[in-house]
Amino acid sequence: MSAPLLPITRPSIDEETIAAVCAVLRSGWITSGPKVQAFEAALAELCGGRPVRAFNSGTATLEVALRLAGIGAGDEVITTPLTWVATANVILEVGATPVLVDIDPATRNIDLERIEAAITPRTRALMPVDLAGLPVDRDRLYAIAGRHRLRVVEDAAQSIGASWNGKAIGSSGDFVSFSFHANKNLTTCEGGALVLPADIDPALCERRRLQGVQRFADGSMDVDLLGGKFNLTDVAAAVGLGQLRHLDEFTARRRALARLYFERLDPALALELPPADFANCNWHMFQPLLPAACDRGAFIAAMRQQGIGVGVHYPALHLFSLYRGLGFRAGQFPHAESVGARTVTLPLFPAMSEADVDRVCRALRAVLKP
Repeated sequence: MSAPLLPITRPSIDEETIAAVCAVLRSGWITSGPKVQAFEAALAELCGGRPVRAFNSGTATLEVALRLAGIGAGDEVITTPLTWVATANVILEVGATPVLVDIDPATRNIDLERIEAAITPRTRALMPVDLAGLPVDRDRLYAIAGRHRLRVVEDAAQSIGASWNGKAIGSSGDFVSFSFHANKNLTTCEGGALVLPADIDPALCERRRLQGVQRFADGSMDVDLLGGKFNLTDVAAAVGLGQLRHLDEFTARRRALARLYFERLDPALALELPPADFANCNWHMFQPLLPAACDRGAFIAAMRQQGIGVGVHYPALHLFSLYRGLGFRAGQFPHAESVGARTVTLPLFPAMSEADVDRVCRALRAVLKP
């Protein structure tokens, strides 16, 4: 009998959290309510006391952050081509233009050396992405933003629990967006959170989150701006509160598993390993690059035959049909294209054992056959 498929990720949800969800369901209040407020307060504590508002996705948080920053038609936002497509989609959603800057192949994050050359009089914001939970250099990033008076919307979808120079991601900076999708280090099944800067009224964020509605003490209401339907439910918030109790533990375990990969992967396989940052990165994903001559599709199929799940995070987004239709073309961002064509995501989640890592390493040897 073959072993069951080892997935690339699996959420760790304890019985206490399951009981808390059941309690919410029995309470009769299952949409946004006291659990969401408690979750936001706990996230604010994690983020150094900054105001945090919960949303139904990390995509919604990015869109609302751009709107709160006043970004719209005629504006440009600089971001990376190596990210989930939502990062660029939300720029289009608010009517602005995404301007892409190639990655630094050493970090696989946006190349900070190239950003200033892409700034024009229409540039209003920078949207860096912490790929796989490895933070962009916040010191250099905010120095650039300060010189050019730009807003920053940190796409920290993958980096909750990560840090920069000892400070938790989210505890400083401008707008900071987290995702709590099922594959993230902390999940609410689906969800996200937006950390707000001091110049943004949280009440305005709440109105953007829920149809633009403004309520008054006498029971009346008004709508004077366009909002969406982006609120998180108490059911989801109960999951998030349970996850937060274990975040440090999850991060430590992910780092330990990543270290095992570095120790046990066969160097003869000629895989290009990710940056070995164990001080800042939360190891949301472990992503080696395949040798250039390797057929990725055949590799993934062969690994699945070995019982190992493999993902691709991410193809370079400017090569998608939508973005080609906007004028982007192959060859514009060679580093992102190279990494996007060769990257694979190996299993990494807190419930994995050392034996699971060894199993992945054995499968890699069998498939790549050095």
